[in-house]
Amino acid sequence: MNKTIRRASVFTLLLVLALLARATWVQFYDGKALADDTHNRRNAIETYSRPLGNIIVAGNAITGSARTRGGDLAYKRTYTDGELYAAVTGYASQAYAPTQLEGIYTDLLNGTDPSLRTVMDTLTGERSDPGDVVTTIDPAVQKAAYRALGDKKGGAVAIDPKTGRILAAVSTPSYDPSVLTDANTAGSAWKRLNADPDKPLTNRALRQPLPPGSTFKLVVASAALESGLYGNVDEHTDSPDPYRLPGTVRDLANENPSAPCRDASIRVALQYSCNNVFAKMAVDLGQDKVRAMAEKFGFDDDHQDVPVRAYTSVYPSDMDKSSTALTGIGQYEVTATPLQMAMVSAAIANGGELASPHMVARTVDGGGDVVHDYDGDTGTKRIVSARTAAQLQSAMETVVKDGTGTNALIDGVTVGGKTGTAQHGENNSKTPYAWFTSFGKSDSTGKEVAVAVMVEQSDAARSEVSGNGLAAPVARAMMAAALEK
Repeated sequence: MNKTIRRASVFTLLLVLALLARATWVQFYDGKALADDTHNRRNAIETYSRPLGNIIVAGNAITGSARTRGGDLAYKRTYTDGELYAAVTGYASQAYAPTQLEGIYTDLLNGTDPSLRTVMDTLTGERSDPGDVVTTIDPAVQKAAYRALGDKKGGAVAIDPKTGRILAAVSTPSYDPSVLTDANTAGSAWKRLNADPDKPLTNRALRQPLPPGSTFKLVVASAALESGLYGNVDEHTDSPDPYRLPGTVRDLANENPSAPCRDASIRVALQYSCNNVFAKMAVDLGQDKVRAMAEKFGFDDDHQDVPVRAYTSVYPSDMDKSSTALTGIGQYEVTATPLQMAMVSAAIANGGELASPHMVARTVDGGGDVVHDYDGDTGTKRIVSARTAAQLQSAMETVVKDGTGTNALIDGVTVGGKTGTAQHGENNSKTPYAWFTSFGKSDSTGKEVAVAVMVEQSDAARSEVSGNGLAAPVARAMMAAALEK
């Protein structure tokens, strides 16, 4: 063999080896990335080649799958009472990435989750039968919240204080996830929903933190009692009325000028929602102690998964004393979701312990066997002492019996609550946010529930916007539904 042929042979061999190396690299290293690429049509074809698993509420599937007509995607997702449960399910779309429980449990619902694989699946390489997601949602409480919110823009959450099970998560206005499931029609629906000024795709129950207003006074009161600033809820505080914000010439007003707020006890200050008391209390405690208590309840936690990741509720840092005073009444840069404020009431109702909130009880495989038991995973953590919790329970009951929260009263139920009306816009130029957070305990069965409601916007006149007027009736309906069994 002459030199030219030998060199050509070596060069050809090198080319073949390079091709083999590249093919090996693509197969074993780039393969997963290519398979997971959102632009890989084969993924969608495989996902929708057969019915998906379902999301279950009280033993009934609130999702389904329907045969499509034409195209290469054999099935599409369907929803029962889609608008009612949208804040829980999210959507599974042929055109867009899934959200909420549909997104978190995509692999389980389409059968690709490794935990679903049987020995036979491993041997044959076949995709496993899809699994189901069993939620903690109580349909009666969910419906009560949705109906009571009606055409208001807002969010509501209900929690079982003992177990942390989320019984309801509602956001209004809602949307029907079914309009987003079919790739042929999803585009126009997507544009319409995103152009809607009411933002129906926003999950106001879990993912829209807003100033919580006076409901945050429960956190400040907790800090005051736990730190020893005050010994009990009936001890008089050092609270001038009016209270001048430190370093300013501004006096902080109370909603009710005739309320007995000067040097009021924590009980009376919660009963009449005295701004002067809690603004002064926050300054006396200092921002670090207030923040520490807020964070024990769940504020500033950017990994609050239920298992949907809730948006972070915030207690701010690096403030002067006047700003710290405003945080004492849930203003300045304090923000919270309805989930977060429901957690505050749940911990107080549960003797000072917060059970980890969750809205999935368990996942099961195609045969109904448990894959993961989330009810069994939950733990509790001590937020305040049992004594502090009992003191705050008593004060919250006074709010409902004789104070600003009378619209939450329920016959045969011990109810404690706190109203909030949070300023909105520069110099409070826009309609305030109405809040109510509470707990209810059945006098006959001992069953308990904690709720929080936020009304962002309604048709009510500005003068009629209040936590008691707009949010408390929603909370009342939810508590009644949860405790009637």
